Order: sequence, then structure tokens, then C-alpha cells
Amino acid sequence: MSSTPSPPAGAPDGLRRNLGAADAVMIGLGAMLGAGIFASLAPAARAAGSGLLLGLALAAVVAYCNATSSARLAALYPASGGTYVYGRERLGEFWGFLAGWAFVVGKTASCAAMALTVGSYVWPGQAHAVAVAAVVALTAVNYAGVQKSALLTRVIVAIVLAVLAAVVVTSFTSGTADRTRLDIGSDATAGGVLQAAGLLFFAFAGYARIATLGEEVRDPARTIPRAIPVALGITLAVYTAVAVSVLLVLGPDGLAGAGAPLTQAAQAAGAHWLVPVVRIGAAVAALGSLLALVLGVSRTTLAMARDHHLPHALAAVHPRFKVPHRAELLVGAVVAVAAASTDVRGAIGFSSFGVLVYYAIANASASTLAPAEGRPARIIPLVGLAGCLALAFALPWSSVITGAAVLLAGAAAYGIRRTIARRP
Repeated sequence: MSSTPSPPAGAPDGLRRNLGAADAVMIGLGAMLGAGIFASLAPAARAAGSGLLLGLALAAVVAYCNATSSARLAALYPASGGTYVYGRERLGEFWGFLAGWAFVVGKTASCAAMALTVGSYVWPGQAHAVAVAAVVALTAVNYAGVQKSALLTRVIVAIVLAVLAAVVVTSFTSGTADRTRLDIGSDATAGGVLQAAGLLFFAFAGYARIATLGEEVRDPARTIPRAIPVALGITLAVYTAVAVSVLLVLGPDGLAGAGAPLTQAAQAAGAHWLVPVVRIGAAVAALGSLLALVLGVSRTTLAMARDHHLPHALAAVHPRFKVPHRAELLVGAVVAVAAASTDVRGAIGFSSFGVLVYYAIANASASTLAPAEGRPARIIPLVGLAGCLALAFALPWSSVITGAAVLLAGAAAYGIRRTIARRP
């Protein structure tokens, strides 16, 4: 089923295996402990009401299934590209292309949104300029080698965890905390919980960055299956603590109406000194997400360029730094232009739909593994596949329609390319 195989790490056009287990965990945490926790709780509370924690639990179950499937596949196919490679090898070239297309297009828009989030927190009056500066700076870090990116990610994760810990401790010890606000009432509906899970799922989706960097991880067959569940487990514990603490002081209704939930939780708890700290933490978290997103998109671009689904020139690997430098520069340039010229924060609903399709293909790929290939229990990829499809179609219909249109455009381009290639 395979098209052009990825070169082995260490080959002239292969990437260098510099990342250990701790680095892989940190990159996953940097992607997951991003700006999502600072912004996703409010829309999820509007959808689920007092059933917010049920939505978080459902999102975690789907994320666990996806992570397990991705980890087993990444151990078997330790190459750049993530689900693009898995779908190509297990399901056929079209499904691999569809996964890669959904990831590259959707996550490029997410990169621009994260860059603008940084600008909005750092200097609201010059958000676009700050966004472009952030993209340029992080592209330069990525260009210098994946170890530099991993080092910066460690610093970002430490700052974000410290800020979130301050919010949790302050909320739990506040005199305004009320445990009855955690009770599930009649306002929690199955549809609302499902939609909240779809919104909260993307806070967990960063573990894919570990798999996407499979060609740069040392001993991937051992490292990746260990790093993914560790990163996911830490993230789930942190998100649960944050969600519970914010609900204690704001309640479901207060959280649903919050523009900046963690900031307002700090104010409700009487910790006004914490407000600027939370804003700094949100900006740093957005930087961490942006860094991980650019890494993931550039590696998937590299894998698709190797197979000529994107211009083959993008498959070049820097001889010194061993990074896909042309892919990184292109991704950085596209994101910088988008961040400078448009406000895409309200127009990336199709990204959510695309990511769930991406993980659905990962679960479908994992279901084809034989026991000798490290297949997980059959129920895991089946639950993951069903969960991804259910969450995808529980999203607002505008997101579903836009996402489906983007995927159909990619499928049409694939069909046209194949038709032209078959001509004598």
C-alpha cells in the first residue's frame, strides 16, 4: 500500500533522532497545556451547563482511545507525518492524503489563531504585529533544530503549570467556593454534553505532536507508547483540577458567560493580583501551542511532499540542523501572512471538524493491526472511531459544513492529480 517510503533517520534526507522520552512528554504537554484551557471552558459550559465535567470526561475517553491507537501506530511507523503515514500504510493512499490534508489546512489556520491570541494578550492594540513577531521568532527556533524547540517548550510548560496551579489553589481556598456548584442539574442534556466534549477534545489533541515527530524520537518503539499516555494523563489531571476550581467560584452559569474564565475566577476569588499573572500565562500558553503546531504542520508537510502530494521541494532536510527547513519556512510564512492580514480566530471551525476526521482515520488504521504488530484491544480503536465521528457531527453545523467543504476540496484535488498522473 505504501507510496514513497520515508527515509531512515540519519540518512542525508532524513531527520535526526534527538528527542528522548522527557523531551517527547514535554512537547506533548506544550501542545495540550495551551491556550485551550484558558478559552474553551466557557463555550463548553454554555453547551453542557452543569454537565461540563461529564463533557470533560467524555472528551478524555475519546482522547485516550485516540492516543492509544496513535501510540501503537507510531511505534510501528516511526516517521514524520503521523496519521498521514498510518492511513497511507494501513488504509491506502487516499485515506492517508485525506488525513494529511485535514491536518495541514486545519492546523495552519489554528497556528494563525494562536499567534493572534498571543498578540491579544501581550499588546491588544497591536495584536497583528505581535502575532507576526511571534511566528517569526518561533519559526527561527524551530529552524535551529528540534532540541531548541524542546528546550523552549520545557520553559513554557513550567510557566503555564505554575499559573494554573495558582488559579487552582486560590479558587479552592477562596471563601466564595461552593461545592454545590458542582452538582449536575436538569439543564445538562445528552446533546449539550456531547457538544461540550467536542469543544473540550481539542485541548487534549496535542499528543499527536509526539507521534508526528516520530522520525526525531530516539528508540520510538519504546519512547512514543510511553510518552503519549504520560503526557495525556498529566494534562487530564491538570484540566480536571482547573475545571473543578473554576466551577467552585463561578458556577456553570457564571462560567458560561465568562469572556476570560480563569481571569474572572481569580477576580471572583478576590485574588486581583492574580489577574495579570493569568494573562501572562495565557500568552505563554498560546506560544507553546503555536510552537507545537508549527512543528506538527511542517513535519506532515514534509511527509506529503516526499510522496509528491505537495511540491517535492518541501521535502528537503537541512544538512546541518536536520529539520525540514523549507517546509518550516513555508508554514511560517503562510501563518505570518494570515496573522497579519485577517482575524481567523472566529473562522476556524473547520479545523475542529478536520482534526476529528484525522483521528478517526488513525483509529481506523489501528483497527487493521495484527496482534504481532502491537494491536490494542479491539474495543479501543472502535470506541475512538465512533467517538470521533459522534463529536465531529455534534459540532455546530456551520463548522461541520465548512469542514466537510474543505475536505471535499482536498479530495477533488487528489482525484484530479491522480487522473492527470494516469495519462500517457
